[in-house]
Formats: sequence, structure tokens, C-alpha cells
Amino acid sequence: MLKKEQSDLLTLTGPGTAGGRLFRCYWLPALLSSELPENDCPPVRVKLLSERLLAFRDSEGRLGLIDEFCAHRGVSLWFGRNEEGGLRCPYHGWKYDRTGQCIEVPSEPVESGFCNKIKLKSYPLVERGGVLWTYMGPADKQPPLPEWEFALVPPEQSFMSKRIQESNWLQAMEGGIDSSHVSFLHRGDLNSDPLFRGAKANQYNLKDSRPVFEVVESPGGLFIGARRNAESGNYYWRITQWVMPSFTMIPPRGDHPVHGHFWIPIDDDNCWTWSFDYHPIRALSPGEVAAMRDGKGIHVKYEPGTFRPLANKDNDYLIDRAAQKAGRTFSGVEGIAMQDASLQESMGPIVDRTKENLVSTDNGIIMARHRLVRSVKALTDKDQAPPGVDNAHQQVRSAAVILPPDRPFIEAAKDALVVRAGTSHASV
Repeated sequence: MLKKEQSDLLTLTGPGTAGGRLFRCYWLPALLSSELPENDCPPVRVKLLSERLLAFRDSEGRLGLIDEFCAHRGVSLWFGRNEEGGLRCPYHGWKYDRTGQCIEVPSEPVESGFCNKIKLKSYPLVERGGVLWTYMGPADKQPPLPEWEFALVPPEQSFMSKRIQESNWLQAMEGGIDSSHVSFLHRGDLNSDPLFRGAKANQYNLKDSRPVFEVVESPGGLFIGARRNAESGNYYWRITQWVMPSFTMIPPRGDHPVHGHFWIPIDDDNCWTWSFDYHPIRALSPGEVAAMRDGKGIHVKYEPGTFRPLANKDNDYLIDRAAQKAGRTFSGVEGIAMQDASLQESMGPIVDRTKENLVSTDNGIIMARHRLVRSVKALTDKDQAPPGVDNAHQQVRSAAVILPPDRPFIEAAKDALVVRAGTSHASV
């Protein structure tokens, strides 16, 4: 179990909190590039780390992420006109550039210089890999731009989606590093989902529901190894990468694209689940992309015009008890992503970790919590930058391998756990 004060340290991420300060050390995915498709397009509301912000692309294509509310009387600038290099409040015409600087107050004489004194909070917003990233920490500690492999491959090799999850970020992330639930919760999908089926690895997941976990600290987070029995006394290893604070890369299956997540706090009760798929050496096929858009693999279908899943807590996740009883899905919820989200949301907005009874297969979760708590305290007490800030820690891969019993996974799979240009992932 985790003590309440430790849980609060990690789950609360608003302004002025220790957990919020941790997240502000990193570049965070804020928007899909497609949400701001052209110059002077409508602005988009963005809520991150309990801050209400507004993103827009100005007349020259420059990106801005600023406080949502006008400094005059607090009107939401989402109603504003994106025009001629800035965003104009429709109430009284105050205008702001992409840095939040007020550049025009129509009611005041220009010579007064009044507008020069008004500046909204703003954060940098940069485009990379189909994602708009922001850094919300101190300007003098801004880390290098993100260099995750999925963001650097050609666009045709990568796919990204996001969805709202109605739970705290931590319990969502903990589900992402829990490999043992695959043999139960997702067993009905391994051989039917087009982004999973056909891989030899599926047989090992289905035949051995008692994985043995070995977890090793990496420079940026953890290597989480889950071992299952394979043929001839060998072991099938699935090695998940967790990079602080909330990036996971799930081990691949066959030649399917590799996938993973970021869990980014919206506020303390909700988070964005970002889901990527990519292949390091080939373009995604039209069928794969169509499946992702159709909510297969780790992606979802949406309520029209939103990023909220079509299956959600208001409709009991469209649970099909007949399919559950017949074994077509273990939980009765369709789709791998919503199988995870439905159970994580069922815990409540923030699960009470003082009531847990953890077991050996929870070792990855236990060590991730310890790493996070240590890092938050070091940042708070010593102003020590947390692991994973340097983009060298982003040059990682997950891996799936067959190894003899006398070979430690961390040694035998060492080369497979880093990016190697021109090579595919180690997969089974």
C-alpha cells in the first residue's frame, strides 16, 4: 500500500503542488497538430495541470499557448477572433499575441503605453511528430525538445491519438505498466484485434497467466520485465519501458506496430491518455491506420466532435454481458483501451491506495511509485532535476524476446532496449 501523504504527493498536480512541479520539468503533449490545422484557425481550449489555457496559430503560423482569460474582465478568449497576428477578445477588443502580450486596447490612447503593461501567462508550444508539445516550467530550465522515436520517424510510419480518461493520471499510468492483467482482461482480443493477432507471443500470454516480474532501474525510469514460460525450458520476456514521469512503451508483437502511452494530468480527477503506434522501418499499412481510426489496438472511438470515448461511464462502457459470459471478451467491454479505462475509472477519480493488497506481479508499480516519490522529494528539497528530463533517456525501445533461463534479461536484451536506426524492434 501507499500512505495517503505519499499518494497525495504524486496524484495532486495543480499549481504549487510537488507533483505539479515534477511534471513541469518535462515537455508534455498538449494537442494534436491537426487541432490547429491552419493560420488564424479557431483557438482551442487546453487544460493541463489544472490550468485553463488557450492554444492558437497566428497569421504567420506561429504557435501560442496562453492563459484562457482576458486580463480586462476575465472573459474566455476562446470566443476571440484570431486575426492579423493575434487573438482579439470579442467583449472590448483587447488583443494578445502568441506570447500573451497585450498589443492593443482600443479604448486607451496608444501613447499611454497601457497595453505594454498587460501580459498573460504563456508557455512555449512546439510541433514535432504530429504533436504540439508544451513546457510549463521555469524558462531557464527548459530541457531539449522531445526526441522520442515515434516523433522522429517519417509521418507515414506513425499514428497518434488521444482520449479523455476520467481518473487521476497515476492509476491510469499504473495500469500501463501492469503486464499481468493482459492474460485475463485482454485475452479475448489477442487473437482477434487486427493490431495484435497472429503473433506467436499471444500464445505465451494465454498459456501462462502467472508471469514473474523482474524490475531494474534505468537512467530515465524503469525496465519492467515480465517472464512467462516458452518452449524447451526457455522464457518469453516482455520488457516494458517506463520513462518518468508518465511515458510507457509496450513490448511489440510480431511485425505489428509498437505502441505506448503518455498519461498527462488535466486536473486531479482527469487525465489525457495519449496513445501512439509506430513502426521504425516501414510505413503503417492502410489497414493498420484504418484499424487505429476505428478504435482497435490501444485507440478508441469517440463521441462525435469530442475526445471522450464513445463507451464511457455514463453508458456503463456499453458492456455486453452475453459476450462476457460467452468468453468473447473477458470483461464484456469491447476494445483493449476501454477495457483498461473502464476498470481504472471504476476505482474512482483517485483510488485509495491505503486499502491495497499488492502482490509480486505489482513490482513494477511499487518501484515506479518509489522512484516518483524519491524524485519529487529530491526536486522539492534539493532542486534536483528528475530522471528522464534529458532527451538521451528518450532513445529507448521496448522489447519481446525468448531467452534461456540462465540469461538475465537486462544483459541479454541490452541492445534491443535502445533505438538503433534502420533496425526493427526485437519482437516475438
